[in-house]
Amino acid sequence: MDSCLRRNDKKKMLKIKKLKVKIEDKEILKGIDLEVQKGEVVALMGPNGSGKSSLANALIGNPKYEAFEGKMLFEGTEINEMKPEERAKLGIMMSFQYPVAISGVTVREMLLASLRGRGLRVSALDLKNQIAMEGEKLRIEPSLLNRSLNEGFSGGEKKKLEILQMRILKPKLLVLDEVDSGLDIDALALIANNVNEMVKENGMSVLVITHYQRLLKYLVPDRVVILKNGEVVDRGGKEIVDKLEEQGYKSYG
Repeated sequence: MDSCLRRNDKKKMLKIKKLKVKIEDKEILKGIDLEVQKGEVVALMGPNGSGKSSLANALIGNPKYEAFEGKMLFEGTEINEMKPEERAKLGIMMSFQYPVAISGVTVREMLLASLRGRGLRVSALDLKNQIAMEGEKLRIEPSLLNRSLNEGFSGGEKKKLEILQMRILKPKLLVLDEVDSGLDIDALALIANNVNEMVKENGMSVLVITHYQRLLKYLVPDRVVILKNGEVVDRGGKEIVDKLEEQGYKSYG
């Protein structure tokens, strides 16, 4: 029995238990339980203001979001007190809803610093070639790869560049925070297909945050969790997405 439990624990990439999060004095999350298994896609859905992005920010260690109760476990290790860069080294990465511009830093320079920060010996030329190859897959204009990160990029270009970074950094857990925001159907399908490839090739786990159903037609979740007012109000399989398609979030009161 004990050995069975240990095997099951190894399959858990992320386990969140009774998590409460606040910003300043306002409680946002009110005791969340959530699990993501290795190689699993879990959709976290809910109306605006339900706490989805707050959970993502608490998970990556944004200091504005204080996890004051409960635990976040990544591959069995508690990460509550870890700094964002320590969590990143463990393999937790987030694709932001609104990626920021970094003047004077190219995507190659940023990725080179990230990989070497993990202690990896990386050739700058090999990385340049890899970035060009991944950029072609994502249909990113080559000239953008030599510009300052996200500076003057459209919303779709920023999202594609985020996925390019993920393809090279190969996180164990990818948090997609409303990656569908501002994308047309073609870009949405392209990004979803790239994420699907990473799940299949690397066994990556994905926590995809959205309040729309259209993304989940391309990035099909293994499980769905619904948040409302900082609490889990439903969880299950893809049938929940179909229910939302018909009834919307009003079905949850």
